[in-house]
Order: sequence, then structure tokens, then C-alpha cells
Amino acid sequence: MKKVYFIADAHLGATCVPQTRENEKHLVAWLDSVKESASAIYMLGDMFDFWFEYEYVVPAGFTRFLGKLSELSDAGVELHFYTGNHDIWTFNYLEKEIGVKMHRKEDVMEIMGKKFFLAHGDGLGDPSIKFKILRTFFHSHICQRLFALLHPHIAMSIGLYWSGKSRKKKENKFSFYFGEDKEHLVQFAKKYDGESVDYFIFGHRHIMLDKTFDGRRVVILGDWINQYSYAEFDGEKLELKQYLK
Repeated sequence: MKKVYFIADAHLGATCVPQTRENEKHLVAWLDSVKESASAIYMLGDMFDFWFEYEYVVPAGFTRFLGKLSELSDAGVELHFYTGNHDIWTFNYLEKEIGVKMHRKEDVMEIMGKKFFLAHGDGLGDPSIKFKILRTFFHSHICQRLFALLHPHIAMSIGLYWSGKSRKKKENKFSFYFGEDKEHLVQFAKKYDGESVDYFIFGHRHIMLDKTFDGRRVVILGDWINQYSYAEFDGEKLELKQYLK
């Protein structure tokens, strides 16, 4: 039976994660383990800790991961990538070279007869004005073009420094479940008034959560830094699992 898989937040290349190369190898091993059963894999953002494409230059590294994605794509596995707040700047390289289908905002997908609300999760339900301004800045095409004027060595140094600083801050303050009333993504799902969906699936928070609130099932995927977690859907049952070392 073919299955659909969901993962998020590998943060490959993170300078503040000492085992980042080992994590990439472990992620590739997981991809290899599901290649026969997967009809589709949905990557819900922040697969890279920082990614910025130039017209003729892409970040160094990640060859094992990108090679395995290419192998899966060539074998007919459908690959989807939802940009996160660390890899917003994926433009067309993954589409052209690998065949990944890019999604630059949240949407509702019908998968095996069920409706899934899919998103990285940054900005959803978050009332922080500071974060909204920063997010608007990062998504601005003008700002992206100005940043692209920097030499790649300078640009990548700045990006990796910012990403590492952001990751350390989140690890210290945001790596635990706040509770139903304080989790922005849970509140977003509870207040969502769009088309009817069966599952809300998010990344971003780096926690493993699978609960139903007011009849709405919310899954937060954890991460591929410490938890090595993913969700699996077989058409009837959705499960949050771990691929432990």
C-alpha cells in the first residue's frame, strides 16, 4: 500500500548543530527506507537552516540529501516543499534540478480523499508585530534583490549567523508545548473558518504534537535535529512517528 509522508525542520547545515552531517545521513537513510512505499513526501519548511539562491550559485553542501531527493523524484515519488522562515529564498533550483513542487504559502490539499491544511506555520496565529514586520521584510522581492547584490560569501555568512542565533534562541525558550490556549498554531486551527479540512499539519515549532481540539486534529511534526520525527498517512490512518538512530 502506498503512503504519504510529512517532515519538517531538518535545518541542514546549521552551524549551531554539531551533528548536522550525521543528521543529514540519518535523513537520507529514512528517505531510503520509505522510497518503495511513498507516493508523495511533503516537506513543510526549514529543511535547510539557511538557503539563498543566486542565478548561477546555490549553497554548498547537502549533496546526500539533494541526491536522494533526485533519486526519489526520478522514481516517480511526488515531492512537495513548503518554504519556511529559514529557507524562504528557494527560487527555482529545486524545481528545475530535482522536480520538487514548491509551495510559497499555506494551502489545502486533497490527499487520498482527505483534506489537509499544510503550512510551515510561521506567522499563523502569531500576534507579534515585530515578527510580522520581519517576515514581511524577508518575503519582500525588493529586499531579496538587494540581498542578492552581496557577494555569496558575505551573504551566506550573514544568513548562517542569523539562522544560528535564531535557532539558539528558540531552543532555549520555545522547544516545549505551551498549552492549548497559548500555542499559536493550535489557536489558528481552532479559529480557522476556511473550507472544511480533516487534518492541520504544521512544522516550525519543533515539538511533536498530535491532538484534537474542538473536533479539529492538529499535528505538529517535531524536527529532524533531535526528534527525527515524521507523519505517515495510508489513506485511513495518520500517525506521528520517529525514525530513531
